[in-house]
Amino acid sequence: MGKGDKKTRRGKIILGTYGVRRRRKKTDKPELKNVIPVKGKEIKEKKPLKEKKVAPEIKAVVEVPEVKEVKAPREVKPVKSAREVVETKPVKEPKEAKPAGKLKEVKEKKEPKVVKPAQENKEAKEAASKKAKKA
Repeated sequence: MGKGDKKTRRGKIILGTYGVRRRRKKTDKPELKNVIPVKGKEIKEKKPLKEKKVAPEIKAVVEVPEVKEVKAPREVKPVKSAREVVETKPVKEPKEAKPAGKLKEVKEKKEPKVVKPAQENKEAKEAASKKAKKA
């Protein structure tokens, strides 16, 4: 990636070429002047709101007596008698239970062992006794 490499920025500077790695600087372009001057915003005249339509007056409601139609009762059909039960199936008897195999003996629960207090080392005892004597 040195001066002779065409793909790197440094190589492009040495060779004097441009590309993706080395873009050209944008030159300042003079602004174009508008031939037609910009018009200032003019205040528009507000249009009057449309008048709401006046609802026509409601006329008096005339009650019309309603005629109810009387329907003739329907003829009652006689109820059909329930069918007689045809042969009932005999109830199955449960099968005899097979005798169980050997029964397992229940083991007795053992009581947890009592934890004995830990015995101190002889050296620790001797050091403790020496300190007690000095005091």
